[in-house]
Amino acid sequence: MSTLRLVLATANPDKAREITRIVAAATSGRVELLARPPDAPEVDETGETLEDNARLKARALVAHSAVPAVADDTGLEVEAIGGAPGVRSARYAGLRASYDDNVAKLLTDLAAAGAAAEAQRLARFRTVALAAFPDGHEVLAEGVVEGTIALARSGSGGFGYDPVFVPKGEDRTFAQMTPEEKNHLSHRGRAFRALAAGLLQEVGSR
Repeated sequence: MSTLRLVLATANPDKAREITRIVAAATSGRVELLARPPDAPEVDETGETLEDNARLKARALVAHSAVPAVADDTGLEVEAIGGAPGVRSARYAGLRASYDDNVAKLLTDLAAAGAAAEAQRLARFRTVALAAFPDGHEVLAEGVVEGTIALARSGSGGFGYDPVFVPKGEDRTFAQMTPEEKNHLSHRGRAFRALAAGLLQEVGSR
């Protein structure tokens, strides 16, 4: 059985664990994601869109390692605050902000905007996943999940904004779900399952 191996660009262990689990389940082991090399250079996420940033990260890793690479970028878009934090989601409270810092700023900004009712706290998560190859071609996928922002944190699982994001049709935050439940519904799960389907086509063409 042919296997396609790609280097995973993210240095975030939470994201790496989640993405690896999603891709392994979606490809039955035919696509293998390798850990980011410790000597890989840091990449400034200067893109204006999620796709720009995913491409910057993937292409930098291809240039460094000369093998295919996978990167993603995710944004939380909250209607009441003009679609923020958007492409700056990971840096919403500052360049070195923690998960808690970002969530605290989000809740503070929503309170300042007077968004107390559920209908005023509509939000969506978007993930763009991109695989880049040394010959220049790419495989691109996107995943979106609609939901709302809770008034306060709930749950101890997940990471990032998971304790305050309630996906549509649910009364639990992502942080209250098992990893399997979250991956089934989430933006990242949808994006990487779609990417996995494209990568399986790459395997079949080799």
